[in-house]
Amino acid sequence: MEIIKLKETGMDYAIERANNLLQRGGVIAYPSDTIYGLGALYNNEEAVKRIIRLKGRPETKGILLIAGSIDSLKGIVEGLSEEALHLARRFWPGPLTLILRAKSHISELITGGTGKIAVRIPGASFALELLRRKGLIITSTSANPSGLPPAMDAETISKYFPDGLDMIIDNGILSGPPSTIVEIEAGKINIIREGAIPIKDLMP
Repeated sequence: MEIIKLKETGMDYAIERANNLLQRGGVIAYPSDTIYGLGALYNNEEAVKRIIRLKGRPETKGILLIAGSIDSLKGIVEGLSEEALHLARRFWPGPLTLILRAKSHISELITGGTGKIAVRIPGASFALELLRRKGLIITSTSANPSGLPPAMDAETISKYFPDGLDMIIDNGILSGPPSTIVEIEAGKINIIREGAIPIKDLMP
């Protein structure tokens, strides 16, 4: 397993190394604007299965995806309602996850068999730079086995996953709250999980 210390190598080197590995079907742990995530290309089913096995989670749970722009979501979601687009424009890039209808070709490993997909555009971070520069959409599930606290640093990630990960992008300690997750149904905002964005900030 390769560990890249972002503050030593710089952003450009880390992005090139991570992108090359992801394109080959690899799995990485990377820093977002909130916490460390486990990433693979969303459309590489074998790599996504590896993440599910690493975390020890059921395939019916689904996996959040992150992208670099609203336009890049057009290939994976059926569309954004006016209400969803309003929230996206207010809070993206940032710690807001929207649950939307997935296009029919999206794997059930991603949707959990629900026909829906959880997506966000992360705030300023290695993750956002990678996605924007390389035009990627990757998985973004927290870097921990199911039932354990999210890893706050590369050392904990290494202990959690001594085997199975190909790369860790180390950016020191990350301890921010996770993203807030919402779903809009019939024009109403339903809060699935309150996180970095308080509920009161989401209401009209």
